Amino acid sequence: MARTRAWYLSLGYDNPYVWAHHDDAPWTPLARPIRATTIALVTTAAPWQPDKGDQGPGAPYNAAAKFYRVYSGDTASDHDVRISHVAIDRKHTRMDDSGAWFPLPLMRRRAAAGAFVLASRFHGFPTNRSQRQSREVDAPELLARCRADGVDAALLVANCPVCHQSLGLAARHLEAHGIATVLMGCARDVVEHCAVPRFLFSDFPLGNAAGRPNDPASQAATLDLALQLLVEAQEPRTTWKSPQIWLGPPDWKCDYANPERLTPAERAHLRAAAEASRIEARKLRESVLAE
Repeated sequence: MARTRAWYLSLGYDNPYVWAHHDDAPWTPLARPIRATTIALVTTAAPWQPDKGDQGPGAPYNAAAKFYRVYSGDTASDHDVRISHVAIDRKHTRMDDSGAWFPLPLMRRRAAAGAFVLASRFHGFPTNRSQRQSREVDAPELLARCRADGVDAALLVANCPVCHQSLGLAARHLEAHGIATVLMGCARDVVEHCAVPRFLFSDFPLGNAAGRPNDPASQAATLDLALQLLVEAQEPRTTWKSPQIWLGPPDWKCDYANPERLTPAERAHLRAAAEASRIEARKLRESVLAE
C-alpha cells in the first residue's frame, strides 16, 4: 500500500487512495469433509475480447479490457481469460501462462480425482476501486450465483492490488453468509488490512497468486496448500505463507511501482498514460453500469 501511494503521488495525484480496513473478519467453518465440499473458483481475470486491443503476454495496461459486472463460465470448458487490464508486475511476469492466475484446469483435474467437488460455474469478480460497489452490488451478486450452484466454499485468486481488496470484500461477504473462503494472493498488506477469514500468501510478483508461471509443480503445490488451509484453519484472519520462492531476479520487489527508479521523462510519460487509461476506464464503466 505504501508503494502504491508513493507511485501515484509521484505521478501528480495528490489524493492517496484509502484502502478498505477492518479489525475482524466473519467466519464459516467447513460444513462437510473436503471430498464432499463443492468449491467455486472466483477470478478477477477478464475474458479475452479480440476487439479490445492488446491483451497478450507482456501487454501494457489495457483499460478497455476491463469488466464491471460479475460474470460466470462453465467449469467443464476451457476459457481464455487474461489480466492485461490490471496493475500486475509487468516487468517480471509476462502473462504467458494462465495457470499462474486461473487454476481452473488444475482444479478440474483435482476434482476428477475426488479431492473435492468442483462447482458447475466459475465467477469473474470486477476489479473495482469503489468499495461501496464491491460490497453492495458485486458481492451480493456473487453470493447469489454461488448459492444457485450449491457452493460450500470458494477459492478467490487475486492479481493487482485493487483485485486483492475487491476479492477481500467478496470473501468477507461470502463468509458472512455461510460460504467458506480462501483468498490466494501476493499483496499481503492489502488483504490483511481488509481482514479476510483465510489468506494464502505467495511471495511472488503480482499476477502469480496460483503459482509460478510455466511451473506445474508450483501451481499444484499452491492449490494443495489453499485446500489444506480451507480445511485446517481454526479462526478468522488466518494467513499462511507459501514456502515457495520466486526464481527470477532477486530484486523484483524493488522494481514494482517504485518512483525512485523513474526518470522525469518516464514519470511524465506514465502520468499521461495513467490519465488516458483513467478516462477510458471511467467512460467504459459508466456505459456498462448505465445499461
